[in-house]
Amino acid sequence: MTKPRSFDSSFRSAFPTLAVAVAGFCFVVSYFSFAQEYYPNKEVRIADLPSVTAKSRDASDVLAATAEIIFRNKDICCGKNSALEDDIQRADPKSLKDVGNKLQGRHLLSDGRPIVVTAEYVPASAVNSVNLIEVLTEKQAPLIEWNSHLYVVYGVIFDLTVDDTNGAKTYAIRKLLLLDPRFSDQRRKLAFDRQTDDWSNVQGLLMLKAAPQ
Repeated sequence: MTKPRSFDSSFRSAFPTLAVAVAGFCFVVSYFSFAQEYYPNKEVRIADLPSVTAKSRDASDVLAATAEIIFRNKDICCGKNSALEDDIQRADPKSLKDVGNKLQGRHLLSDGRPIVVTAEYVPASAVNSVNLIEVLTEKQAPLIEWNSHLYVVYGVIFDLTVDDTNGAKTYAIRKLLLLDPRFSDQRRKLAFDRQTDDWSNVQGLLMLKAAPQ
């Protein structure tokens, strides 16, 4: 009759296989722990936006000021006889989507030269970190509506993760850096903090760009 193997002997005979498996697991964990590079608190900022303050705190004046900051050209917006002066006044300052619809399309400068305005409205639920960073990198400042107030986004602070195996990049925005055109003092600059502020209070973003036709 074959003598049963003891628990100790069975464990000892299985140990080489177990040791190999554990070593393999440790290698996999070690491999993946070094497969990504993490770069926290990176920044993109637009430093040369014009210092425009709204004529009043009325929503229409605030909209005109934000548009003038974004376009950086009073002939386009929103000085007297500018290309977008009338359309800005007709737009609903409490609806970025309506602002985009009013400004989208062909317009004429005071000297008759045509320009084309492109407007892209993005609801808060569809805001994409990559697209936002790319827009700011190209020196285009979006307009944001937060708590029913309009602000100019002049920068972002974000974390970047790079996958060493394929170079894929992942962005996680920490803060949106904002300009409040209602003020010219220390209240002018503020930030939306993704960790402490409620994203549900953001209504959306509007990207505006003008180019000669």
